[in-house]
Amino acid sequence: MEIVVKTFDSLSLKELHDLLQLRSEVFVVEQDCVYQDIDGKDEKALHVLGFSNGTLAAYTRCFAPGIYFKEAAIGRVVVSKHFRGKDYGHIIMKESLDAILKYYQTETVKVSAQTYLKGFYNAHGFESTGEEYLEDGIPHIAMIKTPA
Repeated sequence: MEIVVKTFDSLSLKELHDLLQLRSEVFVVEQDCVYQDIDGKDEKALHVLGFSNGTLAAYTRCFAPGIYFKEAAIGRVVVSKHFRGKDYGHIIMKESLDAILKYYQTETVKVSAQTYLKGFYNAHGFESTGEEYLEDGIPHIAMIKTPA
């Protein structure tokens, strides 16, 4: 998988279209969740795109500390259903954590994780914090990764 890290202003129109389409396919259609994906935060995010043979296969958006949470944050973690089972989720998370360290000089990162993915985030050093809560009708839990 080829990884590209871009600011909002450096995304091509096709990249923007493809990442919004992927997010919609998974978070709105596949998970049957009506919510406002275009939330005004994309312009403040660092976008991590994972391509397989020119097709967007995985994606995250990352935030500097103080924008989304007081800690740096990773959100909209998504892998296309056509590319699952290839460890692309783990690759895009590792690359996102590396991008946060490079661009924001921090290893403290927070996610609002869908609860069923706790094990996935645990594998990347995240620990649950607080109680489970509903976000857009889906159970979530806050998780934080701190320096080892």
